[in-house]
Amino acid sequence: MKVKILLALTMLFFMLQSCNDEIDGEFVMVNVATPKYMTKEALRSSVEITLPLPIIESGKIYVYKDLVLVNDIENGIHIIDNSNPESPKKVACIKMEANNDMEIKGDYLYVDSLMDLVIFDISNIHDIKEVTRLKDVFPAYVVMPFMDDLVYDYTNHTQNANEIIVGWKVTQEKRSMEEIENLNTRFMDVVAFAESNASVGQGGSLAKFKIVDDYLYAVDSHNINIFNIEKLTNPQQSSSIFAGFDIETIFNKGNYLFLGSMRGMYIYDIESPATPQLVSEFQHGTACDPVVVDDEYAYITLRAGNSCGALDSSLQIVDITDLYNPKLKKSYAMDNPYGLGIKNNLLFICDGNSGLKVYDKTNVEDLQLVDHFKDINTFDVIPLEDHLFMIGEEVLYQYTYSDGGINLLSQFSLN
Repeated sequence: MKVKILLALTMLFFMLQSCNDEIDGEFVMVNVATPKYMTKEALRSSVEITLPLPIIESGKIYVYKDLVLVNDIENGIHIIDNSNPESPKKVACIKMEANNDMEIKGDYLYVDSLMDLVIFDISNIHDIKEVTRLKDVFPAYVVMPFMDDLVYDYTNHTQNANEIIVGWKVTQEKRSMEEIENLNTRFMDVVAFAESNASVGQGGSLAKFKIVDDYLYAVDSHNINIFNIEKLTNPQQSSSIFAGFDIETIFNKGNYLFLGSMRGMYIYDIESPATPQLVSEFQHGTACDPVVVDDEYAYITLRAGNSCGALDSSLQIVDITDLYNPKLKKSYAMDNPYGLGIKNNLLFICDGNSGLKVYDKTNVEDLQLVDHFKDINTFDVIPLEDHLFMIGEEVLYQYTYSDGGINLLSQFSLN
């Protein structure tokens, strides 16, 4: 489904560009994504624990005790000592290919590396160690770049039988319309072939990993992959169940998992933790879709553009007082929303380049904007008891909140 939407939007772009001055005859400037190949052996031996490094592209954020972990999309994890929130310090970097998600329990960090689940001991952040690797437990799913005017070029490399795609390099180039059409056709062929009680930290709304008691739930585009982690250094893959289509995020509330997908929200009962049972689903138009939940409502941001499919961006508030029959309560227009979070009566929305928006959600049918931090690029947010963490474009922001409002505590560059 993602591939079809991506290609449709790509072709729409070129149709619209036919009247644009950027076209020089039969040529147009596009973003060209070329795949990065590695063998499985090279991928698994590439993990390296280093001193702090500049971040390439900031992704998801995770908070555990006095640590803040930031995913460097497809490149690993940066670890920040936040014992002094007014002056955070980067202390280490876990360099690893094809990493996008993370969860922590009892000083053990669980991360993905393409098809593998890898566990690190982070009890001493100055001596981080890889302790376990479960091989081939996830589909070899490589995250596609999210940007406008994108085409994929596989033509400059002959893939060997033992090689896999682990990421993408994106450059801006001038390409002919005929060449672009051929690349799109080849892309379709390639994709069709590929389809064959210790303390726990807190991730943001864009997370695909979630630990609940002795189980780790990890979603891919179609499945919930379930691991028993009662023995923290020796997790056992319990099962993998089909959960829906285009799954993107996971959120836990009590005995329920709320999965955000490009098609809607799926609710699963985990009273029997090894065998989640579908309760219901709420459908919306195709869009990128994280979700957070309180006692009565689910809050879903729908992002339009790129490969997300939708034409309009919005916040949808869904009544879940009857989990078997979720109903749309109210919809609000947004600009370009990504992650979101809730704390008591406050709703935090990372609205992309439009900044961080803070609403009073006491009356969900009449949200009141109580603060708006403009002129910053926002991605995801984690509201905790004492203060708020937000990740932007290579910047970690921390805020304090009270009845008097939201105040910036620190702003930390990840480069």
